[in-house]
Amino acid sequence: MKERGTFIGEGRSQYLDIAEVKTYDASIRRNLVTIENLMIPSVTPHENFEHPDFDILVSKIYEARKNGKPVIWSMGAHVIKNRLSNYLIALIKEGVITHIASNGAGSIHDFELAYLGGTSEDVPTAIEDGSFGMWEQTGAWMNEALQAGAKENLGYGEALGKYIAEHPERFPNRENCVLYQAYVHNVPATYHIALGTDIIHQHPTCDMAAIGRCSGIDFKKMCASVAKLEGGVFLNFGSAVIGAEVFLKALSVARNLGYETFHITTANFDLIDLGDYRSKIGYSDPNYYYRPRKNIVNRPTSRGGFGWHFCGDHQITIPTLYDKLMALKANDN
Repeated sequence: MKERGTFIGEGRSQYLDIAEVKTYDASIRRNLVTIENLMIPSVTPHENFEHPDFDILVSKIYEARKNGKPVIWSMGAHVIKNRLSNYLIALIKEGVITHIASNGAGSIHDFELAYLGGTSEDVPTAIEDGSFGMWEQTGAWMNEALQAGAKENLGYGEALGKYIAEHPERFPNRENCVLYQAYVHNVPATYHIALGTDIIHQHPTCDMAAIGRCSGIDFKKMCASVAKLEGGVFLNFGSAVIGAEVFLKALSVARNLGYETFHITTANFDLIDLGDYRSKIGYSDPNYYYRPRKNIVNRPTSRGGFGWHFCGDHQITIPTLYDKLMALKANDN
């Protein structure tokens, strides 16, 4: 019979020791997303996103950068899983994105592409035997990076970027890694972690205190970027909880400290159709509880600026956004 993990303490103080959790070499894994199938800007065919207000948003982004104002790009992990890393990297290199923000899963998929050349495991029955997410390199290296970063008072994204830069032999695909490209181009990449939600939290070497310290520093970095947002743009792609909540709290901090952040542009991109998302709705409407509606589109722009919600697939909206921005740049030169 397989030996089980050890329970520590009794009653309300009891917890399960995960030091003996079994991990697996990630090289045996089949991945749905690979370096080879990443979409390439201006090369990979894509549908065009159609919306009457989309060109207005694109012009707001372009004007913000011409005027030296920030463009903060918040996203869930599916932007990486939808094979769109190269679009983000191109926008960083073009000077469009001034801050990248994501959740823990976003950092993991990005990190795995850098070392493994693939991510998004295809193991439909893995949860049945407890092998889901138990990948040795992902857990060991990310936790090693974060523990080192915590000692140096680095944020989560900076700690990972520094680790990749210092171990190039482990990361042959780092040029396709968003957080690494942000690191080398001096763009903040912040990761806002919910403890217990990510596969690296399952790893025997995980130190939750180190993760919390690094992510806490990243929240303060996010506050610094949001404090400069007057005249700038905040974009959120598919992060329905973490992105929306972190933005609202960072905005509250900035305004509490007296920073002008009222004439701003916000846009939320997701698959959910909210209908008339600017109308007032009550507690009985399920859409009331969709956080981006309140926390990104409506509340932050109540004293100026403008917010949108765009319903569409990331593989259509992001390439179209990139194409339109590059067309504006070409026409401006």
